[in-house]
Amino acid sequence: MNRKSVVITGIGLVTALGEGADAHWDALSAGTQPVVDETTYAPWPVHPLPALALDKQIPKKGDQRQMEPWQRLGTYAAGLAIDDADARGLVEDMHLIVAAGGGERDLALDEQVNAELAESGDGARLNEMLATGLRPTLFLAQLSNLLAGNISIVHGVTGSSRTFMGEESAAADAVRIAHARLAEGRGEIALVGGAMTAQRWDLLLLYRGGEGLHQGPYRPLSERDGMTLGGMAGFLVLETEEHARARGARILAQLDAVASTAARRTVAGDATAAAKSLLAAVAPEGVDAVISGATGVRGIWGEEQAFLRDLNAPVRHPASLIGHGVEGAFPAHVALAALALSRGALFAPMDPADAGEAPDLRRVLVTGFGQWRGEALALLSRPTLTGAE
Repeated sequence: MNRKSVVITGIGLVTALGEGADAHWDALSAGTQPVVDETTYAPWPVHPLPALALDKQIPKKGDQRQMEPWQRLGTYAAGLAIDDADARGLVEDMHLIVAAGGGERDLALDEQVNAELAESGDGARLNEMLATGLRPTLFLAQLSNLLAGNISIVHGVTGSSRTFMGEESAAADAVRIAHARLAEGRGEIALVGGAMTAQRWDLLLLYRGGEGLHQGPYRPLSERDGMTLGGMAGFLVLETEEHARARGARILAQLDAVASTAARRTVAGDATAAAKSLLAAVAPEGVDAVISGATGVRGIWGEEQAFLRDLNAPVRHPASLIGHGVEGAFPAHVALAALALSRGALFAPMDPADAGEAPDLRRVLVTGFGQWRGEALALLSRPTLTGAE
């Protein structure tokens, strides 16, 4: 079967550094300081989201009110990607693939349940509280596919829809399967991405176990043990190259290959070995630069560094400036790689561990090393032509 070339024609990016391609290029190409909130959720620092003018992408107040913050964030970034690709007229044929977490907890109900169970541990009372306290069709964590549903409603994206739930692995598989669908000729245009809000006590309490989160004042990624979460959303408009050129679209980058594995790590070195096996399929001829998906989790940092040393290419670590966005991280990093290729230059160093330059940037590798599993690689390259000038 002849595989079709897949290109990126739009990116929707929201992080602590701002929204959109221009804001991120301006900040990251010149070098910038991280935006960090060290007090609100102490002892855990977070990279907060910027204020968004939601009306620009979610015009109906009723739609805004019925969404939780992570849904508003993802829906907003999806709209940015569609606009960036000039694809508003193509949404009826656009396939949608989303990576999402379990949604946001009803903290008031959680506190009520915990308080009463601490007193009696009565299972019948727990069932009664859940039956009367939860909204119809929802459970304590909102259904993960609500993000895709809201994107469809607000932006009119009515092609096929799939949602993946499962942290970093979900994000990598969303991009991988979107790429595969188009490469195999099972569609011409797709919207793919994920979103996560870090300003949530429930999420911080969840990830703090096993020393998963860095505590105390902000430290760069390479100088800390543990994650610093960052709110972010990354969405991509993917098209077959033939489709993009036929409509005169601007092509940001070519998405050559995406590969992932969700195997559980059992011994030290498993993550490095998994990444090396993926590299043989994704980028056997080497790369000019790397956008690292390192999270900061103890142990996994060393395994990714071992993998990166063999590549002999300059590396940039976005999590040092924008934090780790779990489901939003991999598509956001792919968006950053596409942005660098479209501007013809690598970003300034983001972390003290970043070294080297790429004077002739043609091939960029994006890595993903999940907290406890989920190695993934994506190869992007400079397009031969830019489409519409």
